[in-house]
Amino acid sequence: MAQSGTNSPEAKRRKVAAVIVAAGRGERAGQADGPKQYRPIGGRAVIAHTLETFLSHPLVDLVAVAIHADDRELFALAAGLDAGRIITVVGGPTRQQSVRLGLLALAEHAPTHVLIHDAVRPFADTDLIARTIATIDQSEGALPAVPIADTLKREARDGTVAETVPRAGLYAAQTPQGFPFGPILAAHEKAHEAGRTDFTDDSAIAEWVRMPVRLVTGSPDNVKLTWARDIAMADQRLGGARPHFPDIRTGNGYDVHAFEPGDHVMLCGVRIAHDKKLSGHSDADVGLHALTDALLATCGAGDIGTHFPPSDPQWKGAASHLFVEHAAAIVRGRGGRIANADVTLICEAPKVGPHRPAMTTALAEMLHISPERISIKATTNEKLGFIGRQEGIAAIATASVIYPGEVPE
Repeated sequence: MAQSGTNSPEAKRRKVAAVIVAAGRGERAGQADGPKQYRPIGGRAVIAHTLETFLSHPLVDLVAVAIHADDRELFALAAGLDAGRIITVVGGPTRQQSVRLGLLALAEHAPTHVLIHDAVRPFADTDLIARTIATIDQSEGALPAVPIADTLKREARDGTVAETVPRAGLYAAQTPQGFPFGPILAAHEKAHEAGRTDFTDDSAIAEWVRMPVRLVTGSPDNVKLTWARDIAMADQRLGGARPHFPDIRTGNGYDVHAFEPGDHVMLCGVRIAHDKKLSGHSDADVGLHALTDALLATCGAGDIGTHFPPSDPQWKGAASHLFVEHAAAIVRGRGGRIANADVTLICEAPKVGPHRPAMTTALAEMLHISPERISIKATTNEKLGFIGRQEGIAAIATASVIYPGEVPE
């Protein structure tokens, strides 16, 4: 193969043009947001990224773009200041016809080589373009392609698999496809005169006129944006997707109950033998009361007294797990997922450590979350204050909940 560097004799003689095909309507990507070549990725239209790649390439001398007649304003906005460096032509009803019109618009500039590229392939890189140009010669085209990796199946008429198609030697074609300018224009003109409009790419037309087309190593990144999800992924890839701020909320709860005569206390849903009990309208489970408030706080749903007023006789002696389960149901009703629950019990007695596993199990059942998302701790008050004098128990609870959507601006 002849030298292909930018300083070689061949390079000095050649003039490379590009035809960017951008006249399609992109129905498969949906029409609600306009043609896909003008959808934003990375903060700019898809076609703007494509144009930048070719206009900035040191081996590309001029660029013609085939656009739809209705897209002149969209194209002007997308091309911006570069519009003056571009030959613009209104394309035809098919890709093949648009390419022909783009080639005709270039004819008076007499390029020696031409690259034909889909506007919706914004990730063609500099090296791929250079490889393609280097492979073109006076009578032979160049086709970037990647080997087929998936197993291929042929469908029978009844919708079942008719056969497995061997993938050895099969490639997926990409663009830009490169050709000597005169021969590919002549091939398009011949197809036009013959009424052939069914060619899906330019290498197929080259094959039809028996022009050899040599495979060039393509790029797996050089994807064609066909579906709406392709555009969304391209936007994310370019870092243009709006930063996402997940709606993670944290609620705190605090409660305290005094001791009174009794034989047990309820802590985090577990009955613990003790020489006193906690005073309260319900079973006075200080840990669960604090956790109820923490859960309600994550969605601004008031506090335990809002839902279970101490003045209401129906809650006299009630098991506090009912309060936690009610708060958790409110959270789930608003789409929340409880990510973590943390309870700290502050007391001199009774000892909490031996009962921690049972407490964790009880909370996991109330909240419908796994035990590793629950933390129960205990500490003393170092003999200080009413807790130090063993007059009562306090509890601090924190709940983390993830809600749908994101934090508003």
